[in-house]
Amino acid sequence: MTRVRAAFAARSRGASSHAPVSAGLVLTALAVALVGCTPDGAGVPPSPEASTPPPTIAPSPPTFAPDGSAEDNLPLFAAVTAEVWTSADRDSGRAYVDALTEAGFDKERMQVTADRSTVGNPAESIQFSVAWREDQCLIGQVGPSTGEPVTAVLPQLAEGRCLVGKTRPIDW
Repeated sequence: MTRVRAAFAARSRGASSHAPVSAGLVLTALAVALVGCTPDGAGVPPSPEASTPPPTIAPSPPTFAPDGSAEDNLPLFAAVTAEVWTSADRDSGRAYVDALTEAGFDKERMQVTADRSTVGNPAESIQFSVAWREDQCLIGQVGPSTGEPVTAVLPQLAEGRCLVGKTRPIDW
């Protein structure tokens, strides 16, 4: 036998004094190699921090800001409009006026268009507004021809009005 084969044969039979050390090294190397072959830490339990999702913080609902600007109050105006739009009273101009009044907006500064046509059919679009300070308006528009509710802040018109055309009296 050649020297290499003889040394290998001797080690296989346990003839080498280094056999226990070599076997330990082989087992360690094998364990390291196997751990390296696992996909992305498979078999390793996740740490508690990694498996716990971060707490979610719900956004606070918009609030009425009487000293704020029209832009400051647009989120509340839009939220009230959206809430009425999803209700059974979505085609009633009065429902928008009442809900906005309940939210804190001044009914005396509001305008609303008719929610019925001259022949009694539901209006294709209802507009409502709140004059804000002396120069701005919060304006909403809803109805089948609008699709989803639309809200915006726009400049006031002459005489402090917000809507063009005929509006109905808010006398309730």
